[in-house]
Amino acid sequence: MSQALLQTQDLKLSFGAIVVADNISFELNEGERLAVIGQNGAGKTTFINICTGLVRPHSGKVKFDGQDITGMEPRRIARRGMARSFQLPQLFLEHSVRDCVRIAAAGKAGRLGMWSPLAASVPANDVEHVLELVGMRERGDEPCESLPEGHRKLLDIAMALVLHPRLLILDEPTSGVSTDEKHGLMETIMGALDEAKITAIFVEHDVDIVEKYATRVAAWIAGRVAADGTPDKVLNDPDIRKNVLGE
Repeated sequence: MSQALLQTQDLKLSFGAIVVADNISFELNEGERLAVIGQNGAGKTTFINICTGLVRPHSGKVKFDGQDITGMEPRRIARRGMARSFQLPQLFLEHSVRDCVRIAAAGKAGRLGMWSPLAASVPANDVEHVLELVGMRERGDEPCESLPEGHRKLLDIAMALVLHPRLLILDEPTSGVSTDEKHGLMETIMGALDEAKITAIFVEHDVDIVEKYATRVAAWIAGRVAADGTPDKVLNDPDIRKNVLGE
């Protein structure tokens, strides 16, 4: 049996009396498309923050490709192959789409967010390739501030893809995007991940998106994984329909 790409063991974390990670043991295998669902405050983002090094658990471990990364700095985790899509910083809005991808690539080796010779030296082929993957190559010279929300999301993805991750974590990739644009956005994202052979976790509230694009679903309730399995199994679970989907 192959080793899990991402594994957590007995993760525990609370903020005062509020438990946000309740003894979470979890495995993700290479090639999966995992949708994480749950009501606001269920602990979904906290779980992602623990895995990506933004928050340290009170106890438990996170392993990536068999190596313990618990509490490791986010930049070091990214260098090992786990990336998280960016929320585009205000600092980047004055730069072009292409330059934002260069800055992100430079951040893997240096300090993210600073335009420097390091950013300028990023191989052009890497930048053009990821822009092509997300359908943004023709907009490479446009300033980020001119992009509509859906294209900003795609730029977020390109900035993560240029890090050459094995696992990409997406926190609500369709939030702020119109209903008409959601499926087109996800088609582009998933197509890029398939071509690059990248495993993915995505937090999502839209059930239609989850049903269509996830190979597996994990439902969070009160800091724990209440259900885990195929989309059909989890989304039709009576407890999940009542307590997560609000039906």
